[in-house]
Amino acid sequence: MRAHEAGALHGDLGQRGPAWLRTPDDVNALVPQLWPRTVNRAAAGHLEIGGVSVLDLAAEHGTPAYLLDEDDLRARCRDFASAFAGCDVYYAGKSFLCKAVVRVIDEEGLYLDVCSGGELAVALAAGFPGERMGFHGNNKSLSELRRALEAGVGRIIVDSFDEIDRLTELAKKYNKSPNVLVRVTVGVEAHTHEFIATAHEDQKFGFSLAGGAAFQAAVKILDEGVLNLQGLHSHIGSQIFDTSGFEVAARRVLELQAQIRDARGVELADLDLGGGFGIAYTTQDDPSTPGDLAKRLNKIVESECDLANLRKPRLSIEPGRAIVGPAVLTLYEVGTVKDVDGIRTYVSVDGGMSDNIRTALYDASYSATVAGRASDAEPLLARVVGKHCESGDIVVKDEFLPADVQPGDLLAVPGTGAYCRSMASNYNHVPRPPVVAVRDGASRVIVRRETEDDLLALDVG
Repeated sequence: MRAHEAGALHGDLGQRGPAWLRTPDDVNALVPQLWPRTVNRAAAGHLEIGGVSVLDLAAEHGTPAYLLDEDDLRARCRDFASAFAGCDVYYAGKSFLCKAVVRVIDEEGLYLDVCSGGELAVALAAGFPGERMGFHGNNKSLSELRRALEAGVGRIIVDSFDEIDRLTELAKKYNKSPNVLVRVTVGVEAHTHEFIATAHEDQKFGFSLAGGAAFQAAVKILDEGVLNLQGLHSHIGSQIFDTSGFEVAARRVLELQAQIRDARGVELADLDLGGGFGIAYTTQDDPSTPGDLAKRLNKIVESECDLANLRKPRLSIEPGRAIVGPAVLTLYEVGTVKDVDGIRTYVSVDGGMSDNIRTALYDASYSATVAGRASDAEPLLARVVGKHCESGDIVVKDEFLPADVQPGDLLAVPGTGAYCRSMASNYNHVPRPPVVAVRDGASRVIVRRETEDDLLALDVG
């Protein structure tokens, strides 16, 4: 369900909240799986992240601000790299990308997936090696493809016949033979604990498996002999907790691989099953560990290869949210608290849909806590909203906060590392918040706060 443009989330549960949300015994308690790993509530009552008080971070950097736990980010990179040893782990840059994060990904030995010229530019500016990059996108321009060739991007995931033609002409012109994967639309759509498998596909990405376009694309590349067809790629959804959808997708992609082998005598070397691995935004979420994911996905691929009489291809995955999502919290300051006729309490903060559009766009759920102090007050079911001129400007739909929450309080929302800063806007001409990395008792700005001068500099009229 999307937010209604004239009145978001009308007809919902008001003071009752969703069925899964329980009144906490202690409104100050933190649920560990929701928060970056170094977050704790100090004896004085305030939160700390990376050994630094949020009171000090707010004083130094202002609010709202994205606070990145660098130790947590690095640990999640290592968890995936270790669990998927012998596979290629591509960090999905679309979830959040800046030069500092690119350097962390590089230092931790991961690969990097970009999907635009801008993301490629950030990666190159940070010194990331082109050969460890993959380039996605359903409508890559000539200039983007040219720059990918110049940078020596390790693989390009082709998404249309037009792109194959464009890339082939560029490859001839520059005397190159880039590695490519064919993106296959397999008719599986997975979200949370459910997936839908269909015979036909209706989406903008990839080549249809059912209609035969994926096979035609692979044969075209092989027969023309200019591009190096390295493997097949599929991506089935996002915020996935159940690997059953991957089993269906892998089976269908490997059946295509067997068809290509039988038609052209070529066994493709690589299989990319994409990403979409879920994280915990609220207590209702139960994500798998990287170790569990690796065990299940490798077993699925091995089983399906046995059935198709194929050698097991080299597996690659593309976690983004699962790496950076839990490593970040957003720190806000409360501006107003409004009780609406006993129906609901609205707690307004100094950010909103310009720094986190996901609640309004996807009906996403988040959690929150008062971060600057502890409280002895009773839990109060509240809705955290932003400062924008839009009724759908909701940050957290339902959360228990202390009943004495008041203007000036700091409020922390966990799980905001993915698709928050990367999808942020300047709606209402609000400058975007900074990203502050915190580690070992120190903080540093890795993406500075925008200013009104930044906004005016673009307005040349």
